[in-house]
Amino acid sequence: MEKDLDGVSNIHNRFSLTLINPSSHYFSLVASLIIAAVITTITYLVFLDSEDFLLRIPLVVGVLAITQVLDTQFTKKKEYSKSLHSSLFGSMLWIAALLSGLLASFILSKEPSLFFVTFGMFLFASFRIGIYTTTLGVSLKKAWAICAVQPLAMFMVLIPVGMWTSMLTDFVTLAYGVSFLIIASVWSVMTDRAGRPGMESTHKTIQAYLASQGNDYTDAEKIMENRSSSRKVATSQIRLMASNGESEFRMVLPEIHPGPYHPVGGSNIPYLIYKNLDSSAMVMHSISDHALNLPSKNEVENYLKNLGNSKVKEEGLVCTEPVTVQINKARVIGLRFGNNPLLFLSLSPHGMEDIPNYMKKEIEQYANNRNYTHTMIVDCHNAMGPEISKENGEDMLKAAKSCLDSLIRKENHPIKFGYANSEGMDLWAEDLGMGGLGTVCFVVNDKKYFIGWADANNMENGVREKIVENFTKNNLNLLEICTSDTHYAPVKARNKNGYYQLGLITDAEKLSEWFLKIAKKAESRTVIAKYEILENQTDVKIMGQGIFEDYSKALDNSLRITKRFLIGGVCLFLTSLFL
Repeated sequence: MEKDLDGVSNIHNRFSLTLINPSSHYFSLVASLIIAAVITTITYLVFLDSEDFLLRIPLVVGVLAITQVLDTQFTKKKEYSKSLHSSLFGSMLWIAALLSGLLASFILSKEPSLFFVTFGMFLFASFRIGIYTTTLGVSLKKAWAICAVQPLAMFMVLIPVGMWTSMLTDFVTLAYGVSFLIIASVWSVMTDRAGRPGMESTHKTIQAYLASQGNDYTDAEKIMENRSSSRKVATSQIRLMASNGESEFRMVLPEIHPGPYHPVGGSNIPYLIYKNLDSSAMVMHSISDHALNLPSKNEVENYLKNLGNSKVKEEGLVCTEPVTVQINKARVIGLRFGNNPLLFLSLSPHGMEDIPNYMKKEIEQYANNRNYTHTMIVDCHNAMGPEISKENGEDMLKAAKSCLDSLIRKENHPIKFGYANSEGMDLWAEDLGMGGLGTVCFVVNDKKYFIGWADANNMENGVREKIVENFTKNNLNLLEICTSDTHYAPVKARNKNGYYQLGLITDAEKLSEWFLKIAKKAESRTVIAKYEILENQTDVKIMGQGIFEDYSKALDNSLRITKRFLIGGVCLFLTSLFL
């Protein structure tokens, strides 16, 4: 699994590349029109030594606006926003050529050359080849046919008619311009093949990803499902039922992992399981990673449909008091239902990525050797951090084993439970998923213990500790707060993570208030209960580790190729400054 984690981490680290585009297409529209006006002003005042730019600005800006609309007709998804973004970056290249030429003429003490006006137009056209083939789904042949439409139309209203022929037929200008058109074309071909043989077309994958960001996830799911393989996945549940049959609660540990990203596949699977169980559940993060992502909505539906076929493996009326073992940064909290231990693993407030599978296997084997029936392990996922270090991993294993040893000796007691959630509280936060918040209260040996849950993608470091401290001040024992690791995003987060962890937007004090309110409601609902241990096995398609390795490889190769072409292009551009 380590290779998979490396691939996922690498892709995640590159996520910031998707933030290069402005967050709003309105910004691109306004900025591109302003730059067009600046290009016109510089061209006339500096390169043509004329003051007629006031007459030309409306023409250039108008043509740009019209061609931005026409551009959408040439693209696969006919997206106006992407047309605006490409205009912005293309026009930025044009003005960069003008300013560079102006700077070079000043340094070299020569007259500004109209070469840079025409050359800037060619750079714009070259950029359009690259952007149209990679992100807009246009073939290379079609990209060549339309690459100059927008910049050439702007050029023709920018430059007086009498100067068209001399500027467009100049040999040096054509040589440089065509060179960059060819460079853009070769770059496009090479980056499209960067992921082979694992990925047939890098560009199609990029296009599918970008489309999914606009909630058109069909292509992305099709690509991922084609690469996925069938596997039997397990789902464990602890079902608590009131003796009078009026209420029940389930703690769910699915072997599948939320993801791969919103809104594709099982990105919102914790909430969907939660709703499937009548909103009376906590869907925990089990020890799993992105290899266990469901690739499509079809597989999610298949999984949810079969969840009702769970079988009762054991039932009983008693539970132990919780055991907490802390070794350095590692903390493990455990309870035992009959002969079935439930462990909560955390490094909070220090944080970590998903707990690796080898730790799960070692803990389960240790439990089996001590004749436990079924061991359930929760990755609390309640603080941000890197992949767990060897030292912290060893401490956590020691803590888990010590907890298991202690639970064997703990006395059993009748159990009571009470559950409440945030439904009806009208909570909405940018760092909280659709399942909101929940709290379960266990009463064991006349002592009350609380476990909190949030449908969120991890937690800001230290937030858990602040909420626990607040519970303590109110004489309540909050054992742990867990998140579901949902990959649902209420809003698009424009940061390197691609999501807002709980507590980053909503402050800890407000979260404490919410959790306390829910906890007191859960406390008021405590009733004598019995438990059932449920198990389910479902055949689904999972993404597996290979797909992430191939995506990571394609991404790295594409960036490597891009850097080489960028260096070569810059060097060629610099030579033009000495003409």
